[in-house]
Amino acid sequence: MSTILIVEDEPKLAALMADYLKASGFAAHCIADGLEVVPWVREHSPDLVLLDLMLPGRDGLEICRELRGFSDVPVVMVTAKVEEIDRLVGLELGADDYVCKPFSVRELVARVKAILRRGRGAADAAVRGLVIDEPGHRAELDGRSLDLTPVEFRLLGTLASAPGRVFSRDRLLQRLYEDHRVVTDRTVDAHVKNLRRKLEAVRPGNDPVRSIYGVGYKLEL
Repeated sequence: MSTILIVEDEPKLAALMADYLKASGFAAHCIADGLEVVPWVREHSPDLVLLDLMLPGRDGLEICRELRGFSDVPVVMVTAKVEEIDRLVGLELGADDYVCKPFSVRELVARVKAILRRGRGAADAAVRGLVIDEPGHRAELDGRSLDLTPVEFRLLGTLASAPGRVFSRDRLLQRLYEDHRVVTDRTVDAHVKNLRRKLEAVRPGNDPVRSIYGVGYKLEL
């Protein structure tokens, strides 16, 4: 049973969302205080987070930024703030979708189901033929070894951890450099270019690392 974390400080709305999700076969847990979200996710690893933007203690964008530092859990922003800048910032931080208040709870449940199905389907299709051996620092595609640098290896591993999902440049930088050195986001573009070249050497004519303009990159093998 998939567990959905509901982060919402309106008790009636949170209870309504939980009731509909439970009726659809999900387990649901509600949190009203933004300060409690990250510790709960670290401990319980939910399958999806419904995250309100305006919360006591800590706002949703800040929470999403920290979640993306250690987790690939799908995040759906639930917000009454419909300005375009909020949408763009949310996507750059790694949000998977938006639901604007007021909304239909049935539609919300349908979106949750679609995102979870999309994640499972993308994982099955996108990583076919790819083998990543982290302890041995070895990667293969279609049975052929990929001669990757340490940074390229972490880049491929990060993209392959959630195939079909878009990773922002900032998020990728957090994963690529363990010493947290200061580099520009264009450094990611250079590593992506080199990784593409090595993947395309195995599958000519196939560009598996897709660029999403203004947001980041995703893997589709």
